[in-house]
Parts: sequence; C-alpha cells; structure tokens
Amino acid sequence: MKRVGGDRVEARVVDLCREHSLSVGSEDALLSILGSLADDHAPTAVKDPKEGVDVHLADALSGLVAPELSGATGTIADIGSGCGIPAVPLAVALPGAMVIAVEAVGRKCDFISKMAATAGVSNVGVVKSRAEEWGAGFGSCEVVTARALAPLPVLAEYAAPLLVLGGSLVAWKGRPEVREHEAALIACQDLGLEMLDPIEVQPWPSGGVRTLVRMRKVADTPDRFPRRAGIAAKRPLGL
Repeated sequence: MKRVGGDRVEARVVDLCREHSLSVGSEDALLSILGSLADDHAPTAVKDPKEGVDVHLADALSGLVAPELSGATGTIADIGSGCGIPAVPLAVALPGAMVIAVEAVGRKCDFISKMAATAGVSNVGVVKSRAEEWGAGFGSCEVVTARALAPLPVLAEYAAPLLVLGGSLVAWKGRPEVREHEAALIACQDLGLEMLDPIEVQPWPSGGVRTLVRMRKVADTPDRFPRRAGIAAKRPLGL
C-alpha cells in the first residue's frame, strides 16, 4: 500500500475495505484519494489524512448501507460533487457502476478528474454543470447521490429528472427537521417520487449519527421540471 498518513490511517483504510467487502486493490486507491485530498490546493478544508480517512472515506462508504446504492450497476450521478466525495470512493467500491461527478465549478472538476486518474479509478466521469442543467443526464441515472448539498425538497427536484423510473436518490444528511421532511413529502408528490424509510449510520465512533435519506422514482417527472437554474433553491417545493 502507498504510505499516506502513517500506520493508523493505513489500518483504518484496511478496516473500511473489510467492513464494506471491497475488492483487492481498493486499499491503494483509497489511500491515493487521501493523498490527493491532502494537497494544499485540494478544494476541501479537511486535508489531514488522519481526519480525512473518516470525514471523507468512512462517510462516503457509509452510503453503501443503502441497498439501492450498494447494488447499483448502472449510472450513479453525484450532484454537487465538490472535491469528489462521495463520488470517487463510491467508484472504488462499485467497479461495476459508472459514477458521474456533476460539479459546476471548473477547478473542482479538474481536481476530481486528476484525483480519479491518480488513484487508477477508471469508472469515474466528470461533468461541469449544475444538476438542473445537465440535460444529457435526464432519465439516465440509476442512483443520484448528494452529500451536504441542499434541503431535501431541493435535492428531490434536482434528482427526479435525472433518475430512471425505479431509480433512487440517496442523500447524506444530519437529522432532517420535521418541517424539511414534510416539505420533502410534498415535493415528492409533485415530482413522481416516494419517500423510503431513512437509514441511520455512524460512519466513525466520534462522528455522530448521519441519516441516509432515500427517495424512489415511481412515476414520470412532469415536463415542467427541472425549473430554471437556481429556482429550486430560491423557491423550494413544499416550503
């Protein structure tokens, strides 16, 4: 394995690979991802591999608890991908799927592409676009993922046009407030989605509990969606 962050970090990466039953060689790819994120120019505030192994890798891989994600073999779109988390770790974990990092900021897109190439992860694509403007992705995604991106009604509107019928949104959240959850239920009705039972995860012992919010596309999304860029965030459905 590549030397990144010392023995503790390497042992933690091995444990994560075992926990999620990742294939041989995944350790090196994940350590390479940590090495890229430790660069001074990486678009993240968490650069220390000792912290990043949990904040970036463990958190990203915790999404595999959701069966819609762990069983994916088609296209996964990670919207608002930022520094490529969870997109690139998920691509390592799911070599049979194609993971598209959808990110509107060009320098972040460049970083994700370089990080994936350095790690030898070939099933990653990068699209410079806002989610609601990525027309080529409409109706093409088995799963849409989002981590710490937007309130649930906004995520629902971003995801619904991208999903195939039967596809799912998996969103990393803290503990959604009641009002946000109620608004998401209203948004789902407008968008052809249904809310599934959330899954609580604790990616690392001191990190607190996360909620994987899940929505499934059960009907065609009306043609009026997505609305013009920025409108979903300015005027969220249900709020």
